[in-house]
Amino acid sequence: MANKINIFKQFLVLISVFAFNTIWAYEPIEKEHNAAEFHQTSAEHGESHESQGFDAGKMIIEHVADSYGWHLWGHTSLPLPIIIKSDKGFDCFMSSKFNHGHDAVQGNYTYRIDEKTKSIIVFDELTGTVDQEATAKITDFSITKNVAAMFFSMLLMLWMFIKVAKLATKNRGKAPSGLQSWIEPLVVFVRDDVAKPSIGKSYEKFMPFLLTVFFFIWINNLLGLIPIFPGGANLTGSISVALVLAAFTLVITFVVANKHYWRHVFAMPGVPLPVLIILTPIEILGLFLRPFVLMIRLFANITAGHIIALAFFSLIFIFGEMNAGLGLGVSVLSLVFTIFMGALELLVAFLQAYVFTLLSAIYFGAAVDEGHDVHHHHDHETEVAHH
Repeated sequence: MANKINIFKQFLVLISVFAFNTIWAYEPIEKEHNAAEFHQTSAEHGESHESQGFDAGKMIIEHVADSYGWHLWGHTSLPLPIIIKSDKGFDCFMSSKFNHGHDAVQGNYTYRIDEKTKSIIVFDELTGTVDQEATAKITDFSITKNVAAMFFSMLLMLWMFIKVAKLATKNRGKAPSGLQSWIEPLVVFVRDDVAKPSIGKSYEKFMPFLLTVFFFIWINNLLGLIPIFPGGANLTGSISVALVLAAFTLVITFVVANKHYWRHVFAMPGVPLPVLIILTPIEILGLFLRPFVLMIRLFANITAGHIIALAFFSLIFIFGEMNAGLGLGVSVLSLVFTIFMGALELLVAFLQAYVFTLLSAIYFGAAVDEGHDVHHHHDHETEVAHH
């Protein structure tokens, strides 16, 4: 009993530290607005500095969206490489050139970050407008915050699994120790509770993908909850990342699918021809809807968690503008809700990795099933979808 109480206390301390770190990391959100852009906006609208209220929506979008720099603390950010290909060739420079509303002048072009789309545009200094033609021709290969986070998670996974593989070889026949004792149960879980029941006897050839996608999503979900470098990137909450992961599942399903699978899609056995005219297009549409659901599920759940946490912090500034004492009182409630959300997001981080991996395994199982017990797979898929 005492051990359980100690574990519970340690868990509360961990979540509390996470909450305070998050508040500290987001403390400068109101101060970090680009000064030049702020004064320019105020001049355009004829408003003074004091009349500008806290924009919760803008703050939330800025922290959820991708960016060309990585905020560290206060006004300190880590500049990332900007790599742009235009009809004039490649332009490479650091994102620090965009600091304080400055444009990046490279060769024949003047680059600027569009505050609405968070993308790089070509600005014409002579006319004072965006050069739409030149902007349409540029290709952005920049190392953004999400790309840098992806590289970091890839290196972390490589180190982790190489280390575990060496430990497994060294401890062959012995109880796992160190990092192996943490990772091996998860590998066994994916194998025994996800791959085997969903795919069947041919599960082994899918294990590399299932393990990779499970740990990639889970680790990046956890890193996204850490508000300080190298965490804080909303990688798995990026719809482009979720799209690529779902596309891998779709492509693998198409590649491994056998004749029973395709027969069920185009001409379901035992179904009259008039019904097939209606049913076949629905089945074909379902092929693409399944990975689409995978993408939306991962993107929406992870992004929603970040938005809710940021919304709690926004309440502090919103009520603080009304009254300092009111803002202080709301900050206490925001902290309590943040602790709750921190605990919930730890569960969601694992759950979303599990659901994505399980549904992928179910799709693979339906594609390679010789008997094509479609009702079993559809029932299993429906049961998972409810979770």
